[in-house]
Amino acid sequence: MPETPWLDAEQQRIWRAMLGGTTVLNDRLDRDLRTQHGISMPEYEILVRLSEAPERSIRMAELAASVAHSRSRITHTIARLERHGLVSRTKAVDDRRGVVAELTDAGFALLQEAAHTHVRGVQEYLVQVVEPDDFRALGRVMEAVRANLHGRPF
Repeated sequence: MPETPWLDAEQQRIWRAMLGGTTVLNDRLDRDLRTQHGISMPEYEILVRLSEAPERSIRMAELAASVAHSRSRITHTIARLERHGLVSRTKAVDDRRGVVAELTDAGFALLQEAAHTHVRGVQEYLVQVVEPDDFRALGRVMEAVRANLHGRPF
């Protein structure tokens, strides 16, 4: 077994700050969306991805990959959104085995409202509390992490 490269004290402090910060930030953004719009952060993220797709629709497998969720988790989340009339599912035209999720007009309308809440939260809870250079550094760090792990099974 290879030797474990333990974190030094500074690395441990930074790691714990990142864990704590991302947890409270995501929890707060999620709470804002739930209380004001009745949707969760993962549901919001799915609505955003659908809104950005051509004709506001995307294959379920592609959607799962784009939000880094398992196919079963996406299926359950889409089912909830479908029950609320925010998303519909149909068989793929080019491949009858595939399923396509489509953002409904009601889903798009909800997303337009929820986007204001979400972006205000990101501004207030993150962007406005750090220096611009630190925010850019955070972007570089998370992009490097994403690039390193992209495509790896989770």
